[in-house]
Amino acid sequence: MSNEKETPAGVNTRLAHTGNDPRAFFGFVNPPVVHASTVLFPDAETMASRGQKYTYGTRGTPTSDALADAVNALEGAAGTIIVPSGLAAVTVPLLGFLSAGDHVLIVDSVYHPTRHFADTMLTRLGIEVTYYDPMIGAGLSALMQPNTKVVLTEAPGSGTFEMQDIPQIVAAAHKGGAVVMMDNTWATPLYYRPLDHGVDISIQAATKYPAGHSDILLGWVSANEACWERLLDAHGALGMCGAPDDVYQVLRGLRTMGVRLERHQASAFALARWLEDQPGVARVLHPGLESHPGHALWKRDFTGASGLFSIVLDGGGERQAHAFLNALRYFGLGYSWGGYESLAVHVSLGDRKVALAPKEGPVMRLQIGLEDVDDLKADLSLGLAAAAAS
Repeated sequence: MSNEKETPAGVNTRLAHTGNDPRAFFGFVNPPVVHASTVLFPDAETMASRGQKYTYGTRGTPTSDALADAVNALEGAAGTIIVPSGLAAVTVPLLGFLSAGDHVLIVDSVYHPTRHFADTMLTRLGIEVTYYDPMIGAGLSALMQPNTKVVLTEAPGSGTFEMQDIPQIVAAAHKGGAVVMMDNTWATPLYYRPLDHGVDISIQAATKYPAGHSDILLGWVSANEACWERLLDAHGALGMCGAPDDVYQVLRGLRTMGVRLERHQASAFALARWLEDQPGVARVLHPGLESHPGHALWKRDFTGASGLFSIVLDGGGERQAHAFLNALRYFGLGYSWGGYESLAVHVSLGDRKVALAPKEGPVMRLQIGLEDVDDLKADLSLGLAAAAAS
């Protein structure tokens, strides 16, 4: 018998073969879409003890289990819950791990709807919220309080793409007894695995790259062994389950996520480097560029980059931002990202407390889709010319 270790399969091979077992479903390649509320029990004793795998539609089906199994393999997780949106993937674990009188630390460059939830729902429930500088690193220790129960990170930062030293933040948080959560939607588990870096709970808006086609809302939350049971309890208590058709579409999207991300990454890098030399651009905010302040952290911890970054226009305000957007032909004007089409949006940063907005000009977030790079360059040239002329 050979003592050689089996070589781990490549990422695209794993994406093609996780979360499905044709032998379990009469040889069909894809698992069935199970629409379920009521699940029947064979007898009263089994019903009383809930002694079977499936008990009710909100507590899992073969369809949701297929996606969760695939995600567990990608994330290296003890367990994964599936929820109806990316925002729900943030709110469910926060509600599950915070109580009245607790304190939560949230990175100041966080996704705006997360901030809105914290400033409204969490504060109304008697939870103290503090926003910290994304560049704080080990300095997080100074902000920890005896009642700090959760530290919520996001890297790169939403809109402005600040990098965080996650291992240092994890060390400071864990020393103070806090659970660390990370919104990892930008990198996906293909380019960064939070749980491998000490994070306790990994959050993903599956609406973005896993779904990939701008037509699904879904989220997932993956936990390590220590946090899994509490996360699962919160999920069951809140009844926040994903719809079966959406779950199936995301599982199908995983099969091509690797090759799509390769294209998103390559096109975004080409455009980001080109934009660095264009008149009218003060800065390009992409952590994969050597010019980015967080590039060393990105290079140390991440294995790739996605298709989302921002540029700072060289001067102007809302008028120039609107002129830039209105001149675009292939870039759609819309929120979200991760789909096949390119999008652009003027980033609103008025809610920042410590990670302040760039001073040079408006920040324009670009989602680079699957179009040809030369066409996108021509489109951005039109936008920059319009901004300069406005």
